[in-house]
Amino acid sequence: MKAAKIPTDQIEWQAVVGPDGQPVRHDGNPFAFIKVLSDRRGNGGGYAYLLRLVPPPGRLVRIIAVARSDEHVFLLEGGYCNKAGELIAAPGAYGLNVEGSPHSAFCAIETVGYVVCRGEPDEIRGFDVVPIEAAAAGR
Repeated sequence: MKAAKIPTDQIEWQAVVGPDGQPVRHDGNPFAFIKVLSDRRGNGGGYAYLLRLVPPPGRLVRIIAVARSDEHVFLLEGGYCNKAGELIAAPGAYGLNVEGSPHSAFCAIETVGYVVCRGEPDEIRGFDVVPIEAAAAGR
């Protein structure tokens, strides 16, 4: 195996496909994008990508998932928020979702993260846009 040098600015952002097999959209517009950097699962390795979330004004992007392998997430831009839309993790934050763990993420501002999965990526159970008030109220 040779080392890989990847000019990420030359990789196009692709719309993320949701659990139903369709690109995730809100009011007809995609709100989540991915750049696959490497996929070595066929050789016993992992999967690495950049994830960009672009919530509409006054709304949150909400992701609900279960880790199918250890998943490392490093925030490059933007940040995660709580259900009220308050920032709780800024660029430079790191998270580890261990295999089998259910987890979620909320973003109220445009966010880019670097994600590395030891094996298979998450099982996505929900990927949508919700009003900040609805998320805070638990609806």
